[in-house]
Amino acid sequence: MVRLLDSGLDQLTAMVVKSGEVAKKAVNISFCSFMDGKDTIETVRSLSDKICFLTTEIEDKAFELIVKYQPVASDLRIINSYMKIAYDFERYGRYALDILFAQNRLAEANKCINSTDLMNKLIEKVYTMVSISIEALKEHDGEKAKTLANIEEEVDKLYFSYLERLAEMTERNRTIMCNLLVVRYLERIADHTTYVGEAIVYVSSGEKIRLR
Repeated sequence: MVRLLDSGLDQLTAMVVKSGEVAKKAVNISFCSFMDGKDTIETVRSLSDKICFLTTEIEDKAFELIVKYQPVASDLRIINSYMKIAYDFERYGRYALDILFAQNRLAEANKCINSTDLMNKLIEKVYTMVSISIEALKEHDGEKAKTLANIEEEVDKLYFSYLERLAEMTERNRTIMCNLLVVRYLERIADHTTYVGEAIVYVSSGEKIRLR
């Protein structure tokens, strides 16, 4: 027997996936623009605002389902997890915008130290994590979500290695400040992908785990 709640959950799922896709696009544009020295801050700002709007819609839909259908525990688990995931997607977008804001305000004529091997690896791994988190959500694949833990450890190592490299530099200028902020935002995006992964595992199996 098909429940009316199931149709609502399908709609909620589609809304969360859409938010994830917009967040992935914002992250991709931000990362590419940072590496290429391009100014796409208004584009990313628009995408970030769109994610915020979607988060509000997701919250409204979630509360509507709770009020209308009084879902059982397993359904509430899904609804609660989706609300958490929507918030993390919102953070993806916000940090993507913050990266470009730091670059625009602090970088000296596109001289952010963005061509180093550590920065390249950081950006590649964080984007991989963002992609995996969204793929795992679409597939409700808890095992795929768990793989985020290992990559997040690699991101942390790269993050601290980058901080050490900056500390060794004798030059003190706005460019260093820019890069310090950017690597922090990259590390925070990586953290939020593991939060998404934890929620996906909970949705798919009911298992509460920590991926970091």
